[in-house]
Amino acid sequence: MDSDDPVFAGRRSMLGGLGIAALAVPALASTSAHAKSGPGKFKPRHHPLDAWMDALPGDHRIFVDTDSAAGGANALRYAENMLNTQVNDYAGADRDLALIVCLRHASVGLGFSDAVWAKYGASLNAVGRQPAKDEPVPTKNPHTAAIASAAARGVQFAICNAASKKLSGLFAEKAGLKAEEVYADLVANLVPNGHMVPAGVMAATRAQEFGYSFLYSAA
Repeated sequence: MDSDDPVFAGRRSMLGGLGIAALAVPALASTSAHAKSGPGKFKPRHHPLDAWMDALPGDHRIFVDTDSAAGGANALRYAENMLNTQVNDYAGADRDLALIVCLRHASVGLGFSDAVWAKYGASLNAVGRQPAKDEPVPTKNPHTAAIASAAARGVQFAICNAASKKLSGLFAEKAGLKAEEVYADLVANLVPNGHMVPAGVMAATRAQEFGYSFLYSAA
């Protein structure tokens, strides 16, 4: 759902008569190129779209990636566990952790408020998992309380824009609406501390360029 589905002899006859001095030139050029991009030398180029990640306060930076509804639910538990551990075992505080939970692919629905779920709950539920046929249609985000609690403790949510746009088209087609209208509705109703990011998979890589530890929350 996300748009995140993804590659990577014979000069001797020419150089044989030129001698060792000639061979040293390409060797030096190769060494110089390696020095510019080798260990300890590389510095990623940062972009305004990602600046909010670097602006978060905290002594420790953690990025939790999710791509399923169950993974998103587990990520909330992991976040609570890490915050509690920082407070109880490290004699610290919630503010010590810059903690981002990424909601992308099939977990993206958890990034929207109850207002969105009241309108598109059946479709969002179907996207995240395979509901039973007789299961009642959800009218609110199933993890509203946990998300609100996490946000109150400073947890931030990176919500995949690519997946959100894909959902907009699907919901619009099903409801006879315009995709642009549905997308605007989604963007206007993010969960607390929600940040729309261009693509969740890209956010996962950019966060690491800002020094975040990476944790993947599986289903």
